[in-house]
Amino acid sequence: QFFLLVLNTRFSDIELQEEEGIPTEEFLESCYAIVPVLDKLGPTVFAPVKMDFVGNIKKINQKFITNKEEFDTLQKIVLHEVNAGVAQVRNSATEALLWLKRGLKFLKGFLTEVKNGEKNIQTAL
Repeated sequence: QFFLLVLNTRFSDIELQEEEGIPTEEFLESCYAIVPVLDKLGPTVFAPVKMDFVGNIKKINQKFITNKEEFDTLQKIVLHEVNAGVAQVRNSATEALLWLKRGLKFLKGFLTEVKNGEKNIQTAL
């Protein structure tokens, strides 16, 4: 099944701040832009992935909106949670970022298999 989707916000467009790191808001926008891709790939097959993905985005966003100036980069969020001793606490933004990264790597691997010609979804997964 072929589909065309133009992402308005792409990870490759994010400008890294030299000393500061990855801008939180732009990163979250890029993550949210991927959610419709999961629906197009298979609303049933990818439902658990989507739920996990969106949940982790929301956890990071919840932390970000508590202080957008202080948490303007992902690195600042993680450092804050590490220093506060909550980075390894369940549902922390740091844990959410770890799982979000894993989800992105999984999706990249799946899409690479499809791009390389794999027709069977189960095999690509």
